[in-house]
Amino acid sequence: MGLGFFKALCCSNSHHEIPIVSSDSSPSRTRRERSREEHADRAKAAAPTQAQVGPVLGKPYVDIRKMYELEKELGRGQSGVTYLCTEKMTGRKYACKSIPRRKLMRKEEIEDARREILLLQHLSGQPNIVEFRGGYEDRQNVYLVMELCTGGELFDRIIAKGTYSEKEAAALFRQIVTVVHVCHFMGVMHRDLKPENFLMASPDDDAPIKATDFGLSVFIEPGLSSSLSFLSYSQYGLAQAQIPLGFVFRTRDG
Repeated sequence: MGLGFFKALCCSNSHHEIPIVSSDSSPSRTRRERSREEHADRAKAAAPTQAQVGPVLGKPYVDIRKMYELEKELGRGQSGVTYLCTEKMTGRKYACKSIPRRKLMRKEEIEDARREILLLQHLSGQPNIVEFRGGYEDRQNVYLVMELCTGGELFDRIIAKGTYSEKEAAALFRQIVTVVHVCHFMGVMHRDLKPENFLMASPDDDAPIKATDFGLSVFIEPGLSSSLSFLSYSQYGLAQAQIPLGFVFRTRDG
C-alpha cells in the first residue's frame, strides 16, 4: 500500500507543483530591491537638475535670504556691493559681498570668482586674515559671506589719525608682515596689498587688522620664478614686494 500510494503521488495526472523560490526572488529580496528603487527614485526627484545648478560655483542655487537677513550697504567696489547681514539662526552679524552674475560672463571671470572662494577657504582661520563663512549663488548674484570687521578700512584710519608713533606703526607693520608670511607659507600671493584692503576688526585704537579682497590673488605654482611672479602681478599697481606700505605713514618720532 505504501508503494502504491507513492506511485500515485508521483504519477498522478493532476500535478500539484511545489513552487521553487530562488534566493534572488525571495520575498525579503524583493522588498529590499523595491526599497532601493524607491530610495533611488526619491533621490533622483530631490537631486537638482542642470537648470538648478549655478554656472559659477557649480552648486545648487541657494536662497540666501532664508539664512541671512541682508541689511545696510557697507561698501561698494568694481566687482560688487558688500552688505551687513545677520544669520537668522544665530543672530550673528557678518559681511556679505554680492557679485552680480552679469559681471561673471566670461570664462576668465568665472575662474577668478571660483579661485577667490578657494583662496578664502584655504586661508580661513589664519591670523590677520578675514574669516570666510561660505559662498552661495542664485540666479542673479554670487554671495561671499565673511567675518564682519566694524572698524573700517586701514586707509581711512590712517587718514583720520594723521600721525603714528614708531611703536604704533611697528605694531601695524608686524601684522602686515604676518599676513605676507602666512600667505606665502600657504602657497598664496595676495598681489594687491594696500591700506584699502586691510580692515580694522573693531573701532578700537588697538584693534587687529584683517586682510581682505583676494580677487587678484593666486596660488603659487611650483617652479615659478620670482621674476615671473613679479611680472605677473606688478601690473596691478601695488605689488606686495615692490612698494612698502610705510609710505603712507608719518610718524611722530621723526
